[in-house]
Order: sequence, then C-alpha cells, then structure tokens
Amino acid sequence: MSRQTTRAVDPRKVSGELFTLTYGSLVAQLLKDYENDDEVNKQLDKMGYNIGVRLIEDFLARSNVGRCQDFRETADVIAKVGFKMYLGLTPVVANWSPAGDEFSLLIENNPLIDFVELPEGHSHLNFSNILCGALRGALEMVQMDVAVWFVQDQLKGDNLTELRLRFIKRLEDAVPAGED
Repeated sequence: MSRQTTRAVDPRKVSGELFTLTYGSLVAQLLKDYENDDEVNKQLDKMGYNIGVRLIEDFLARSNVGRCQDFRETADVIAKVGFKMYLGLTPVVANWSPAGDEFSLLIENNPLIDFVELPEGHSHLNFSNILCGALRGALEMVQMDVAVWFVQDQLKGDNLTELRLRFIKRLEDAVPAGED
C-alpha cells in the first residue's frame, strides 16, 4: 500500500511558472520566425503594447487608483501597485532625472527570465521587451506618451534588470473626426 502525500501548492506560483515557460516558448518561436533580434524586439514590444492597452482597464477596476497628479506619483503606482498585482514583485523606482521626466525601474528578480539563457548569437535580444510595450500601452491609455527601454538586463550578465521610462508629453483626448 502506498502512502499518498498531499502538498499545499500555491496556485499563483504554478500559474507564474506556466506563464514563464509559455512566454519562453513564444520568444523561441519569434526567434525562428524573424531574421534578427531587432525584429523580435519590435514584435515583443508590439505584443506588450497591445496587452498594456487592454490591461489598464483591469488595473483601474481592480486597484481603485485615481488619476495620478504627476509623473512621480505615476512611477510609484506602477512599481507598488501594477508590478505587484500582475508580476508579484515591486521594482525600485530610482535614478530620477533632474527635470523629473525620467526614471528607472530596478528589478532584482525578473520572473520572465526564470529558466532562461540567451541563445548564442542573440546578444541584441531584449527577452523581456514585452514589459516595455505593456508599460507604453497602458500609460498611453491614461494620456501619457512615454518611451520605455532596457538599460540593464540580467540575461546579459548585469546584476539586475533596469527599465528606463521617459515622459514625452501628455496626450489630449481626441474626438474622432465628424463626431464633434
């Protein structure tokens, strides 16, 4: 007679690992489909942008966060609420520019890169570029035009992952032509 053991499994951890593995498969397929790292980076950014455009509605409904007054408040909400809610981590907001229009998100343990090694010959691949697109898309939906890019990447030997965000301009609500 065999003894059955019951382990308490955290469903968030299991789904997080499944997401990480699925994302890795997606990136691997993109590497097969496109000729170079720059094109894969563009595709990941585009996918992330589309996710961010849709994710912002869920975020606003679930978080009860009101309109941010400035870019500093936006940075805190992104780090302390958004990343925590969707990736289970809280990046450090750092390296503010003197003008207050640019900052970095420092991520010590990027969950997207668990179980990942960059394939040889793909040193220009930004494996987690989907994050840049998601941030850009979500912020655009709340009338903020931003640029987002990688400064450091743990997959490329850096101690942490650093994303840099620069505020470009506030977007005005546009009424479609003929509907004014």
